[in-house]
Amino acid sequence: MGASREPHSARSRRVGQWIARAGYHLLTGGGPGVMAAVTEAFVGVPDRRGLAIGILPARGGGDIDGAAGRPPPGYPNPWVEIVVGTHLDSLGARGGDERSRNHVNVLSSDVLIFLPGSAGTASEARLALRYGKPSIAYLDARADLPGLPDAVPVEPEFARVEAFVRDACERRRRPPGP
Repeated sequence: MGASREPHSARSRRVGQWIARAGYHLLTGGGPGVMAAVTEAFVGVPDRRGLAIGILPARGGGDIDGAAGRPPPGYPNPWVEIVVGTHLDSLGARGGDERSRNHVNVLSSDVLIFLPGSAGTASEARLALRYGKPSIAYLDARADLPGLPDAVPVEPEFARVEAFVRDACERRRRPPGP
């Protein structure tokens, strides 16, 4: 999860390639910026097993029969392989609203990696905490994602991000104990 305006290319490329090589699926909001950069890197890995999934917002207006039934310009980005269209049109600072696809993004993910972003990305982090989803921010500093809740750990070293994701996925696959 990350900025829709800036791709943060080096960081996004690293995340996308690693997710593909690790054999996981990639789920993003399906748009430009970090979403496009991560997805392009992901699909560029030969012989990957996972798929690139994009959960798309709708155009604003609340009328599912009109323009709201279609995604805004730039969605989906060209690298999304599975498009999940929604009627949900709240974005940015309204990313935690009931009409935001961010709920679907968070609830459909096993673990979330946050990259630099703004209000929409921070709303996804708050939702991840609300829904009890394991989350980590791959940032140089907490200031790279204004509004990031203190409960989401910030990690500038990618090896630690990898370890966090692997551990979270392993815990999810373990059968519940007695």
